[in-house]
Amino acid sequence: MKQRLGVLVAVGVLVLGAAGAGSAQAAPEARDCPAAGELFATNNTAVITDPDDARLKDRLRVFDREVRTLIRANGAIPLGSTLLDGVFWSGDLQQTTYERSRKFDVNRVGAQGLHQLADTVRKSYDQEAVLTFRCLSRTAPETDAVEIEAAGVSAARLREALLADPEARERLGGGSVTLDGRLVLVAPLTELSLAQRFVTGLGVDWNSAEVRYGDEEFVS
Repeated sequence: MKQRLGVLVAVGVLVLGAAGAGSAQAAPEARDCPAAGELFATNNTAVITDPDDARLKDRLRVFDREVRTLIRANGAIPLGSTLLDGVFWSGDLQQTTYERSRKFDVNRVGAQGLHQLADTVRKSYDQEAVLTFRCLSRTAPETDAVEIEAAGVSAARLREALLADPEARERLGGGSVTLDGRLVLVAPLTELSLAQRFVTGLGVDWNSAEVRYGDEEFVS
């Protein structure tokens, strides 16, 4: 079985076309970008299907320190990281899978530097891919994705929603939450309409969600 991508984010796999891109105005643009770039990664290479698996309790502290060292070694500045619980739908297994990872906020880095950093992390931890996200304005030429954050979502609720929504689980793939119950969802800009429907179905007030526009890349 192939190694998992090792990222705790939702990823759309189909393109909705111009109509989907037009829905990008469904939520106000978040005012502040916390960092020049973000990197979503894990050191896990196993497929975990049991939500009570002991490996999902790992706080990835050593991984956190090691990746911060790699960030500095590549000339960037680590601002911190956030521990995430991911819930994904596996089409091959026809069931949900789980994973722990961290979202690293990085400053003093451009597009090429973020790409190189992600590739270094990918190779260091034997991952198929590492996801990056650069926060940009909604109208920037490179903007092709959104990062949605919203409070009040648990991993259990995310799992229930995926099981109940075949379209979302097939096209978004899943998502992740912080330990204090904050959803983190990265999706293609063309999938914003579907992502909005899925997030509101989780019980989130869409007007309270933070929506950041930017450029996503799977570095593989």
